[in-house]
Amino acid sequence: MQSLVKENHTSVSEFILLGFSSESQVRIALFSFFLLLYLITLLGNGLIVTLIYLDSHLHTPMYFFLSVLSLVDMSYVTTTVPQMLVNMVCPKKTISWGACAAQMFIFLVLGIAECVLYAIMAYDRYVAICFPLHYPLLMSRPICIKMVTGCWFISIVGALIYTVFTVHLPYCGPQRINHFFCEVPAVLKLACADTSFNDRLDFILGFILLLVPFSLILASYVRIFASILRIHSSQGRLKPFSTCASHITVVIMFYGPAMIMYMRPSSWYDPEQDKKLALFYNVVSAFLNPIIYSFRNKDVKRAFLNVLGNRPAQ
Repeated sequence: MQSLVKENHTSVSEFILLGFSSESQVRIALFSFFLLLYLITLLGNGLIVTLIYLDSHLHTPMYFFLSVLSLVDMSYVTTTVPQMLVNMVCPKKTISWGACAAQMFIFLVLGIAECVLYAIMAYDRYVAICFPLHYPLLMSRPICIKMVTGCWFISIVGALIYTVFTVHLPYCGPQRINHFFCEVPAVLKLACADTSFNDRLDFILGFILLLVPFSLILASYVRIFASILRIHSSQGRLKPFSTCASHITVVIMFYGPAMIMYMRPSSWYDPEQDKKLALFYNVVSAFLNPIIYSFRNKDVKRAFLNVLGNRPAQ
């Protein structure tokens, strides 16, 4: 990839990330807000990973996948938010061509990993609710590790394809990226070449990496809800329904904006809308994941009390 970068940036050695408002008072307010959001996101997801590691009761497939998701979320926001915060307070908003390509690749790896992880977690809930007797066999530790390994393999391959075909294009100006980080659709708008092939490629990749996992998630939850409705006890229906409802909330919040961004025609490009969409699937979802997924969960609350030394009476 480095050779491609060197070969195609003869006219452009760096980009300017325009980010959000240019008004100083607005920038200061946004800086304070996003810094707080970033720190809470790191704290919340870091706490989830720590609790799952320390409490043996949480050493189950569901919490294993959740710990991986939390690690991905912490890395995901760290790929974009620190750069955005620096640009809000520094007059120089430049990013080198190499750093832009690296940010694009890492962001895509983590974003695709999150897409696949949501599908894996939906399958985990499907097996747990629909096939509880077979759950220990179907979701054994070796199988879970293979699933996560496969997730990272798909992510790296998908991100490489996106990134290589983006940096392969010639860029001769303007240098201004109307975004707060180097995201593929925003960077492609600066290419001084026909990008119709990239548009088709991005749609195909979006179909494979977004629509296919999303369809598998929907299929899993249709089967799950059908099984839940067959439970006669209203109390017995409550816990699985609550778990699944929280998962679906996260999934819609992540996949909806991501599919709009990566599967729409290039003629629908709107930089201001894109920045808001990116905030949703990059920053907001990572912030809300620990709240929606974990801190509402009795097992996580119990683990938190145990770690603090306030073990509840059994």
